Amino acid sequence: MSHIDPTREAFTLFKGLDRTQPVEMLNLLRFREIAAYPDGRKMSGEDAYKAYGRESAPVFQRVGGKIIWRGAPQVTLIGPAEERWDMAFIARYPSAAAFLEMVTDAHYQQNAVPHRQAAVADSRLVRHAALPVGDMFS
Repeated sequence: MSHIDPTREAFTLFKGLDRTQPVEMLNLLRFREIAAYPDGRKMSGEDAYKAYGRESAPVFQRVGGKIIWRGAPQVTLIGPAEERWDMAFIARYPSAAAFLEMVTDAHYQQNAVPHRQAAVADSRLVRHAALPVGDMFS
């Protein structure tokens, strides 16, 4: 089973949480080998995700979004071995309301989302509240 878009239930839970606090969204992505565009155009899933990035960037920046960390996963030490990822990143938004503004924006919906849906074979998107950092795990 793959996960590409949020379920209605998950989106309702997200909207029910505090919308005023900053949020950090952990993104885990596995790309399709060949993007699945309804019109049949051919490109790699990775290239389709780059198109998503280009189209979503103006809205992402307008709402105050920032990529604060990005990485290329190499091996899963704990967790299902079959759950492999091509890219991981954390996007920070000044508030949950800013994230909601982005994902409901007409330009984002019409011009960015189709590229993401064509590009992604599976994904995880996890909302986090930031905690203090230091040199200890707890």
